[in-house]
Amino acid sequence: MHVEEGFMQGPMDDVGVIKLSGSIEHVIYSNEENGFAICDLGTDTDELVTITGTLPYVGEGDVVTVYGKWVHNPKYGRQFKVEQAEKQLPADKASMLRYLSSGTIKGIGPKTAQRIVDEFGDETFDVIENHPDWLAEIQGITPKRAREISAEFKNKAGIRAAMIFFREFFGAALTVRIYKKWGSSAVDVAKNNPYMLCEEIEGIGFEKADRLATKLGLTTDSPERLCSGVLYLLNSNAQQNGHVCLPRDKVVASAAKLLEAPEGAIESAISDLLAQQKLRSVHFDGNTYLYDKHAYESEKYVARKLLLLDKLCPVMDTANIDSFIKREERESGMQYAKLQRQAIFDALENGVMLLTGGPGTGKTTVVRALLHIFDSMGLQIALCAPTGRAAKRLSESTSCEAKTIHRLLEYGGGESGGRARFNRDEKNLLDENVIIIDEASMVDNALMSALLHAVKPGARVVIIGDSDQLPSVGAGNILHDLLASERFSTVRLNEIFRQAQESLIVTNAHAINRGEMPRLDIKNNDFFFLPRESDRDIAATVAQLCQVRLPRTYGELAVKGTQVISPSRKGETGTEHLNVILQAALNPPSPEKREHKFREIVFREGDRVMQTKNNYDMEWERNDGSFGNGIFNGDIGTILHIDTPNEAMEIEFDDRVAHYDFNMLDELEPAYAVTVHKSQGSEYPIVVLPVGGVSGMLLSRNLFYTAVTRAQNMVVLVGRESAIRTMVENNRHSMRYTGLVQWLREAED
Repeated sequence: MHVEEGFMQGPMDDVGVIKLSGSIEHVIYSNEENGFAICDLGTDTDELVTITGTLPYVGEGDVVTVYGKWVHNPKYGRQFKVEQAEKQLPADKASMLRYLSSGTIKGIGPKTAQRIVDEFGDETFDVIENHPDWLAEIQGITPKRAREISAEFKNKAGIRAAMIFFREFFGAALTVRIYKKWGSSAVDVAKNNPYMLCEEIEGIGFEKADRLATKLGLTTDSPERLCSGVLYLLNSNAQQNGHVCLPRDKVVASAAKLLEAPEGAIESAISDLLAQQKLRSVHFDGNTYLYDKHAYESEKYVARKLLLLDKLCPVMDTANIDSFIKREERESGMQYAKLQRQAIFDALENGVMLLTGGPGTGKTTVVRALLHIFDSMGLQIALCAPTGRAAKRLSESTSCEAKTIHRLLEYGGGESGGRARFNRDEKNLLDENVIIIDEASMVDNALMSALLHAVKPGARVVIIGDSDQLPSVGAGNILHDLLASERFSTVRLNEIFRQAQESLIVTNAHAINRGEMPRLDIKNNDFFFLPRESDRDIAATVAQLCQVRLPRTYGELAVKGTQVISPSRKGETGTEHLNVILQAALNPPSPEKREHKFREIVFREGDRVMQTKNNYDMEWERNDGSFGNGIFNGDIGTILHIDTPNEAMEIEFDDRVAHYDFNMLDELEPAYAVTVHKSQGSEYPIVVLPVGGVSGMLLSRNLFYTAVTRAQNMVVLVGRESAIRTMVENNRHSMRYTGLVQWLREAED
């Protein structure tokens, strides 16, 4: 066996990396989607070594050189974990015959392989690649089949070339994505414009593409680099800060700093992008804003479609609406408050209606009434929410089925195995006449656009949410902008009903929203304050609450229903530190629990984890055998099983089970503690909120309000009263650049 220790090139310069060379004797498992494989590698000492890792399109007879480390699997013993791989074509007749006989090349079986090698000998591969017409001289091979064999052979050669070319810059999994996008042209695409990679391939950011470009000799002032840098600036601001667009002058200044280029060169790049229609320029309120073309199209569509729906709504007689409401009051035995009655009336009268209000103000009562009335009118109704937890809560409160927006739009696999997509759109409209959207503050620009594309003209849309909560994680500020436009019928519920008045969670939430300090001195309700001064004491108390005090008092409710929510990721009271100490307290290491370390995170069976980005292609399955696609940013699940030999783990998200390869773990993080932003749209029986020394930018009223309103049964604040006061008094809202208000008002004018 050929082994070299301490040698590697490109990104594999780690000390102790081992190099093995040999031929693939047997492919135990292979996944063509991500390139992961388990194989037996034959060596020159006749020793078989089990290798696992990303080995795209590997086949029996392949000659490979792999780089990695020895690992010990408790069940399967010693294995070699591949971190990088190179494939070479067999060079002699015997190896060529074995390679072709293995079935690696579609269209060639053992007998045909023997005939080809007998005819062309050592020139076999050259003939297959460059002279496919010669293959047609072989018995059983037609000219068409010869061309197909040559194309398949070149395809295998293409991934081999891509693996060699990209190995210095990207891992094997990213290389597979690149190759799937452009096939045998992948290397040429990257050489011509390496910045295409960050525009087209998820997981490749501008910095990675920039490093490749530097290696290829592109200058820092190349038009390709400057154009890509501008697009990167817009997209990163959308993902990190929620901006749908940015002022042109800010783009120029920021891009010049980021790319270390003159502002004049950035202006030229922007002009090029506008000419290519990759950017759109819009003039609002005396300023010029730049949009990525997709964000521009989505936002304009949201405005246009909502205005159309409001205009096309079938007219109802006022007397009929009143009679519907009175009948519903008689049948339900309820007497609606003035604003509740107004909300029901407006939803029946208008094509688009907005309903907002804090906890305990009766939004759910309005929804129940609308469901009964619309059903009595013979209308089909769709209840939906942006997250699974929000949809589940809506179902429970209304006793009607509610779906996530993705499920309503029948999100699933594309044609011919392509990227998953929404199967409901303008070409396949939803059947429902009424669309009720809850937790609308969480709906971003792209998702609202997708939903509205599927709503048929003449349908009614009721949009419900709490406008005082934080805006969506994704780009946009949909609910806020719709309210601010004053274009649609709007009802703001502000009366706290008697039953809700008994809850300190509700009354304190409204006090916070008014800029008043919550009551912290009451010890026999559902809102508690435990004063602690130092951040270390705050963190220790949070861990003790979750591990001992809450479970001892509240039992299973606390064990399964407690969620720690922190304003910050950093610091001793931030989620990163809290997740470490909470994992140690709630799910410590055990010989019975497998674990896997990824970067600085140890994932362990039984851990709570959160998906940190939208993965539209992730497949999942329910216990009833149904399946679908999509695990989304903010979804929380539990690690059921870690399969070390196959480098995969099984995670349950509510009633959906998904399988993650280890190379996808950058999409997960521990979820014993989550940020307030990540908790949006979810409710938990018990919320523990540390309030300590975090950045002043994070100590804001609407962030505090959002955290408190995540709790169903109990809130426990742990920390400093001064920090609570700072949050209550700080009514600063993070500004988001959007154009939805302007589009709506311009259309009105």
